[in-house]
Amino acid sequence: MNSSNTNRPSNFSRPPRRGPQKPEEPYRINERITAQRVRVVGENIKVDVYPIQQAIKLAQEQGLDLVEISPNADPPVCKVVDYSKFKYEQKKKQKEIKAKTVKVVIKEIRFGPNTDDHDFNFKLKHAISFLQEGAKVKATVFFAGRSIVYKERGEILLLKFAQLLEEHGKVEQMPKLEGKRMSIMLMPKAKK
Repeated sequence: MNSSNTNRPSNFSRPPRRGPQKPEEPYRINERITAQRVRVVGENIKVDVYPIQQAIKLAQEQGLDLVEISPNADPPVCKVVDYSKFKYEQKKKQKEIKAKTVKVVIKEIRFGPNTDDHDFNFKLKHAISFLQEGAKVKATVFFAGRSIVYKERGEILLLKFAQLLEEHGKVEQMPKLEGKRMSIMLMPKAKK
């Protein structure tokens, strides 16, 4: 048996432990900017292309940072700004964009292929209220066991459902069979 792998050399060192790492900065600043020449923008700055050292010096003279805001431009665009203030404004903009995005809510209504009229009408009323609230409605027929032989009934049921909801919503996806489920997707009509 070779004991060479059990006796570690004296200069062997373990890799450093990986703890929670700081996320990498999204922008390169000052000396981290790799371009040789950059276009400099900012307040109290003559917009022009400068060698990187001169651009950093311009920023430092104002007590600010040089931040690379458009690295893919030719030459890269850098802004003379207070970096911490710049990061704060970027986060604020991201929050505003996130707040303005519409969150799509999908409500699911389930049927069996042999759903009676009372249950159908009850679920239809729920679908109308969901569409009026601005939510999408996914109506699904589940085929349990051998009821898959009634898939035509399921399709007819879903099409009837969509037809009765015509004034409240429009069909986004026609009935589609996936395994033992057939579903149709309805979206609310735009309010006039």
